[in-house]
Amino acid sequence: MKGQETRGFQSEVKQLLHLMIHSLYSNKEIFLRELISNASDAADKLRFRALSNPDLYEGDGELRVRVSFDKDKRTLDHCR
Repeated sequence: MKGQETRGFQSEVKQLLHLMIHSLYSNKEIFLRELISNASDAADKLRFRALSNPDLYEGDGELRVRVSFDKDKRTLDHCR
């Protein structure tokens, strides 16, 4: 491209992580939605890569996102 210019970009990773952890992920609903969304994105990426390399699948190749909770312990479990 004619006249293309490249510029550097810097970020303060510590500050970004602090901001995300203490604002975004402190809200329980957003935290859970992000967790499920990230797992779903990872499954989509694996599906795409497995088109050219089926060996990437473990087991039956059926990908799932499962979230279960233990009311007594007040915990969530997340697995793919």
